[in-house]
Amino acid sequence: MGYLLIKAALSGVIIAIASEVARRWPGAGALIVSLPLVSILAMIWLWHDTRDPVRLANHASATFYFVLPSLPMFLLVPYLLRQGHPLWLALAAGCVLTALLYLGMVALAPKVGISL
Repeated sequence: MGYLLIKAALSGVIIAIASEVARRWPGAGALIVSLPLVSILAMIWLWHDTRDPVRLANHASATFYFVLPSLPMFLLVPYLLRQGHPLWLALAAGCVLTALLYLGMVALAPKVGISL
């Protein structure tokens, strides 16, 4: 249980730091959150838990393919905000778009030989 709390606390600290930096310097905050810190931490935790290189390699590959459909959200949300839409609507639209693109990725990936 302590190990789980350490993982959660460390991951939470990274998010808190990024949001505090973004309050003062939006570009620097964006840089921090664009770094694959969560992915790296997940790989470290997975390695610590399994020591399985094949599982870790599969995880890293799948992460790459799931990042792709999440990217359009980062274009849609600022577009909607600049058009005067409320934050929650813009975020919801971004989440819906991402979910639809994830479903598309899950459906399309096996057809082109990508294992998720």
